[in-house]
Amino acid sequence: MSRADRPVSRWLGVATWQVTLAVALFLLGFLVAAQLQSETPRTSYTSQERAPLVQTALGLQAQQDTLKSRILDLRSQIGSVEGKSKGSSDTVKALNDELAKARIAAGLTGLEGTGLVVQLADSTDPVPQGANESDYRVSADDVRTVVRELWLAGAEAVAVNGERVTGSTAILDIGGSVLVNSAYVSGPYQVAAIGSTDLYQALTATPSFGAFLRARAEAFGIRVSFAQPSEVDVPAFAGNLDLRYGVPQAANPNASPSTGP
Repeated sequence: MSRADRPVSRWLGVATWQVTLAVALFLLGFLVAAQLQSETPRTSYTSQERAPLVQTALGLQAQQDTLKSRILDLRSQIGSVEGKSKGSSDTVKALNDELAKARIAAGLTGLEGTGLVVQLADSTDPVPQGANESDYRVSADDVRTVVRELWLAGAEAVAVNGERVTGSTAILDIGGSVLVNSAYVSGPYQVAAIGSTDLYQALTATPSFGAFLRARAEAFGIRVSFAQPSEVDVPAFAGNLDLRYGVPQAANPNASPSTGP
């Protein structure tokens, strides 16, 4: 290379180096500017999104507090309803108890308990000539008398040969048997009664029952025997409860009681 070419080559080397440095600085500045531009939106985005999230969280917390309050209110209402239901249950129980007592009083419930059984059997004595043979047999009147005396002695329930005696029971003579309710029963007649353990003493101490024994057992030989089993069973009334002539009386507090003929 000649001396004339050396300055040109040197100048080209310096210019190339400067251009490379300038390009490098330009690229570096561009990258720095790009980085700054990318950070600014991210910061702005984060700041802008935080407030709505906080508001959403506060809203959810408020809803939760409202639901908690609602739950407590519903629990209070449930407790109130349960209290009313208990009152209703007590009322229903009281009504059921009254109904059970009414069914027992009407004879619609079978009962068992301590008590007494009185048996009436026909006489085995010879009938004197000219006497009435029916006087030596147990009649419906005898059965009615024993039933009545047992009631007066404190019996709570009575049955004749398994037929429950109620307020509508009829005890009648039908041929050679006795009609109790709608059933024909024949002797010996067992009158079972539920009552206290001293029902026998109360019955035999009654003057009217003593008179019955003298009139029937001593005079005509009607056999009257007693038994006190450990448990007496009185079945429920199984007859018809429909009344043909009676109807419920209309409730009128201002009406005066009427008198029958």
